[in-house]
Amino acid sequence: MTRILVIAEENKETKELARVLSRAGFDVTFASRAGADVELTGNPPDLVLVEVDGAGMSASFGGLIQEIAEEASLPVMALIARERLGSLTPDLSLSDFIVSPYDAGELVLRIKRLLRVGSGTEEGGFIKAGNLVIDTAKAEVMVSGHRVELTYREYELLRFLASNPGRVFTREALLNKVWGYDYYGGDRTVDVHIRRLRSKIENDKITFIETVRNIGYRFRDDLKATVP
Repeated sequence: MTRILVIAEENKETKELARVLSRAGFDVTFASRAGADVELTGNPPDLVLVEVDGAGMSASFGGLIQEIAEEASLPVMALIARERLGSLTPDLSLSDFIVSPYDAGELVLRIKRLLRVGSGTEEGGFIKAGNLVIDTAKAEVMVSGHRVELTYREYELLRFLASNPGRVFTREALLNKVWGYDYYGGDRTVDVHIRRLRSKIENDKITFIETVRNIGYRFRDDLKATVP
């Protein structure tokens, strides 16, 4: 399930916001500005929705948005009152914003659009990176024109990472995203599957999945498709 982190103080309005997003099929988590770092590093969301409150956009709050957008590589949407629109400067790394009071249908549509745009290099059912092609419709993987046999979990792990190029995921986050929240295996499960996956799609000339020391793994974001 797509997870949205809402950075706001919980109140009547934000509880209604949670209901709107939940009805649309999103998993919603709230965090204060101070607690945002924990949520972002422990189990990264797919999108961050930031409420700009009556105080407007402070320098520290603007810095938080920059950090989320640039360092965590996450789409960030602002929920802002019309009278505070002046707080949104052109240099702020926002993916989108919506004015409050908002239309629920418009909010959900904007979020789905951002998630689609930020979903990696997928086009027409294909994810392409270098000489790697993932056919998401057929659940098939090709490397240099040759089909690679993957297990279900190996395929899901590769598809998930390749759909989020450049974004670093902890082992815990990968367990949650690929294996599911009800999986009780240890972090070593991820390492084993990554190792097996690499042995099937990589060689001494090409690397797709990178290890980020003491954190986890990411799919390279500097590979251009070289195959049709």
